[in-house]
Amino acid sequence: MKRRDFIKVTGLGAAGAVTLAAPAIAQSMPEIKWRMPTSWPKSLDTLFGGAEMMCKMVAEATDNKFQIQIFAAGEIVPGLQVLDAVQNGTCEIGHTASYYYFGKDPTFTFGSAVPFGPNMRINQAWYMQGGGREVLNEFYKSYNVVSLLAGNTGCQMGGWFRKEVNTPDDLKGMKFRVGGFAGRVLQKLGVVPQQLAGGDIYPALEKGTIDAAEWVGPHDDEKLGFYKIAPHYYYPGWWEGGPMLMAFVNLDKWNALPKYYQSVLEQAGHYANNYMMARYDAANPLALKKLLAGGTKLHAFSPSIMDACYKAAKELHAEVGATNPNFKKVHDSLAKFTSDGYAWFQVAEVGYDIFMARRSQG
Repeated sequence: MKRRDFIKVTGLGAAGAVTLAAPAIAQSMPEIKWRMPTSWPKSLDTLFGGAEMMCKMVAEATDNKFQIQIFAAGEIVPGLQVLDAVQNGTCEIGHTASYYYFGKDPTFTFGSAVPFGPNMRINQAWYMQGGGREVLNEFYKSYNVVSLLAGNTGCQMGGWFRKEVNTPDDLKGMKFRVGGFAGRVLQKLGVVPQQLAGGDIYPALEKGTIDAAEWVGPHDDEKLGFYKIAPHYYYPGWWEGGPMLMAFVNLDKWNALPKYYQSVLEQAGHYANNYMMARYDAANPLALKKLLAGGTKLHAFSPSIMDACYKAAKELHAEVGATNPNFKKVHDSLAKFTSDGYAWFQVAEVGYDIFMARRSQG
């Protein structure tokens, strides 16, 4: 049969040909528009930029049928009220750190990082492969949200101080901006913890309402300008060995999404997670060199401070676990995975470090 006769017989003209060219899945996708408040100022190209990347990937994967409008902290809700806005349905999705909401329940700390807990790799392995996502989402369900992995800062610094701290006594009475459950640990040492959103930290330092502050690491910290007021930069951030960041989705909105959109949203979160980790690893060393060249004084926390903090953290974990079944359940899940897997991570990483050290020596 000739081509022109085939077209006549089948009734396919130009319009029909266009219809065939469009993927069937694209024709059936509904148009959806969501709003995403975040806990981050726009100036942070890592945190806010990672959330932006997630929204961009969702739009591209759905031919702009599924669009998420992103908002910086304070534009539609305060930076530390993102969970509340998603929980009550004011917004469909939010990008934040789970441990900001430990005041509601200390169990929220596990969705980010627990003091003296796992590093980035172990946290992510637990969430994705070790039952972490399931046990956390079971807990989050009572707050009408579901979590999607959507970022990780990697290991963090210990913060900026106006004066040197050498012993646990130097911490007593200090007003310290610190995120999440770590503040409860430091309270045991006499610290007065303050939880502030990123954009609110510099004004508080400048006015003297806080004495010290931690955020993430050199790249973000330089952008936020802490070095201008507090010249002493400490490490490590023992409270955050590798904190996960979450996209919280309203549970009803999540359940109403087509399965394809759910998959796209989850994969976009993974893309943002990988982007953020790579971005921090690339940017932090350069930023630290710049800070040190500008006069920043780099210090390690003393062994006496580290020992006192570790002891306080273990005491607090035991105290909370004894009275909070949610905390104990998630804690036990992470502890089991860590005990099973930590030896492998330790052998692999230490072995690699030894190899690289020898290689650098020729």
